[in-house]
Amino acid sequence: MLPTVTGLYRYPVKSLRGHPIDAAVIGARGIDGDRRWMIVDANDRFLTRREVPEMALFDLRAEGDALVFDHYAIGPHLAPCPTDAAMRIDARIWSDTVSVRVADAETNAYLSRAFGKPVRLVYQGDEGVRPVDPRYAGAGDHVSLSDGYPVLIVSSASLAALNAALAVPVPVERFRPNIVIDGSAAWSEDRWRRIRIGDVTFRTPKLCSRCIITTQHPLTGVRSEGNEPLATLRRLGRVARSSVTFGQNAIPENYGVIRPGDRVEVLETVDSVIG
Repeated sequence: MLPTVTGLYRYPVKSLRGHPIDAAVIGARGIDGDRRWMIVDANDRFLTRREVPEMALFDLRAEGDALVFDHYAIGPHLAPCPTDAAMRIDARIWSDTVSVRVADAETNAYLSRAFGKPVRLVYQGDEGVRPVDPRYAGAGDHVSLSDGYPVLIVSSASLAALNAALAVPVPVERFRPNIVIDGSAAWSEDRWRRIRIGDVTFRTPKLCSRCIITTQHPLTGVRSEGNEPLATLRRLGRVARSSVTFGQNAIPENYGVIRPGDRVEVLETVDSVIG
């Protein structure tokens, strides 16, 4: 029996909360609306929960092209999507620079109040092209404001294997996946190089290197004791190219819609890259 999709997640703003969705429209940058927004500091550099764990405290939902933020201390706020006439800046994300549109003054004042320092919300329009790392991608591959790849796939069997080794199990939300798959053997995704989900094919060129965000509670930002689950992943030998890994990065080869229940067909594999 082929593995199947059991969950789909979208994260409108980089490092803020995501939500499950009933269907995912797949385009060049991955799931439509995924990580097209981010928050930048006074130097126009991206902010994440690595530096600001309290970003987990924002609830968030999409309302058409707009976003609705809700923070426990200062309440809700609707942020309209910046138009083509909005101010543009070059924002920095890792070693990349990407053209983004700046949100309205009221939104930036709201977020600055919540952060306790000047910050701005920015939006990546279609003109803001950001290539995927050429070591693992083709010349035409590009990505939104995610860490590096359009889509992240996680296996339920691999999560179960990890949780069996943990004193305190963790939910899949710790890993911020876009696509959750069930029905494959634990860690079999290590060897995938091309898969098909429904009518959409993906290249899966690189295991996902994991960071400190996986040690944080997804709704509070509070860290787990003992640097978990990173410490156990390392103990289990889940290391590639000196990085702790969990999940598989993916790049769409064509566009379409995928839904929970869609079958996953593995088209190409390689020897394991773990170790």
